[in-house]
Amino acid sequence: MTRPVEERSAAALVHGTWLVAPPAGEPRAAVVGFHGYGETAADHLEALSRLPGAEAWLLVAVQSLHPFYRRDGSVVWSWMTRHDRERAIVDNTRYALTVLDAVAGDFPGVAALAFAGFSQGVAMAWRAAAAAAAAGRPVRALVGLAGDVPPDVAAGDLAGFPPVLLGRGATDSWYTDAKLDADMAALAARGVAAEALVFAGGHEWTPEFLGRAGAFLAAHLA
Repeated sequence: MTRPVEERSAAALVHGTWLVAPPAGEPRAAVVGFHGYGETAADHLEALSRLPGAEAWLLVAVQSLHPFYRRDGSVVWSWMTRHDRERAIVDNTRYALTVLDAVAGDFPGVAALAFAGFSQGVAMAWRAAAAAAAAGRPVRALVGLAGDVPPDVAAGDLAGFPPVLLGRGATDSWYTDAKLDADMAALAARGVAAEALVFAGGHEWTPEFLGRAGAFLAAHLA
């Protein structure tokens, strides 16, 4: 006889990690970033540090809660899978707000926030920025590279959302022209000021995009 199986769930305490790179003086603005699939917070911090103007900002690279092994034995991270996706969205967004609370406590002079995401981390940057803006935090800009706007954020209230820069490499087979066009149309329909850059390259940070993103952030974090 086959027994019935019931699935149950419970909340659990999980510890997360983030990296901070303060500027030489007291930071007035912070760029909070979210890495891509199979990356680490250190990978993302290195990319953020190459943004023109980054030496003036507090850089925060948030590492996801879900590690896994590569075949070479190195440990990397992913934000979520299809399994329990809705719960993972809630958990990850709550975690991002916890990081922001810690940053505000450690660096009380920060008066402006920007969010950045690469690949899978773009969705998390959107979720964190939307949650932070809804909580009244001083969100000034969002940069998304090689990842689309998550449907759960696109369907929400984006009134008053800050300006957005979206980037796509011309040879990127994942974040396609069609996805970028759909994102730009959706944001325009919701009244979000958005601009896009399609650059020579693939699923990657390039000097061209870093230059545009640095100027964009500097304009909105001034």
